[in-house]
Amino acid sequence: MATEKAYKILALQEGISNNNAKSMIDRGLVYVGNKKVVIARGELNADTKFRTIKVERPKVIFENDDIVVVDKPTYVNSDEIERQFKPAVLLHRLDRETSGVLMLVKNEEFREKAIKEFRQDKVYKEYIAWVEGIMSEPIEVDKPISTQKKNNKAYSNVSPKGKPARSEFFPDLVSANKTKIKCIIHHGRTHQIRVHLRYIDHSIVGDEQYGGRRAKRVMLHAHKVRLLGMEFNAPEPKEFIHFQ
Repeated sequence: MATEKAYKILALQEGISNNNAKSMIDRGLVYVGNKKVVIARGELNADTKFRTIKVERPKVIFENDDIVVVDKPTYVNSDEIERQFKPAVLLHRLDRETSGVLMLVKNEEFREKAIKEFRQDKVYKEYIAWVEGIMSEPIEVDKPISTQKKNNKAYSNVSPKGKPARSEFFPDLVSANKTKIKCIIHHGRTHQIRVHLRYIDHSIVGDEQYGGRRAKRVMLHAHKVRLLGMEFNAPEPKEFIHFQ
């Protein structure tokens, strides 16, 4: 049986460029049956049939002369959202597989005011996550986080040499050996929720980088943000509500 690289087979099947096919696999959008294709250059049978996931479009939650707030879909980089909403620029970022409230600003005066609020830890940030294991009571983690970057990819860990980071976790619903929780974060370091949850042995489902089991996506959603007297909400995704 003839074999070919996965991204080349996908490009032919979907009628797209090789680069777009690689990008789809890297984003976690390509499956064979129920198994995610994770290596774009992996060899597969040339007649392999793929199943692809369609990426949703970002929805505008709020917009005025200072800010545009969107509900970012999973599988999309924050930089891609910024390109779609030019000339607005990102006020903060969400990881590619994290969905929810993402804010972009339209002028420098508002940006400086907002950044000051972030620096003084005056921005309320609430997330929803499905985590491994049973969390039966609220847990607070106040541990510094250090971040390294390699090959354009960030990796963080709890370290005494890191920057201050505090996270609060509140259990909401238990199903089998998983718990749906509310997360409130202070400071907002790179991968803070993911790192702190792994530290207490409750890695996020789908977050293989930090110890979670494989799933269709990282089960983390930025649900609510309060900034300068305004509140923005991104509804809980359907896959969170029906994830049992």
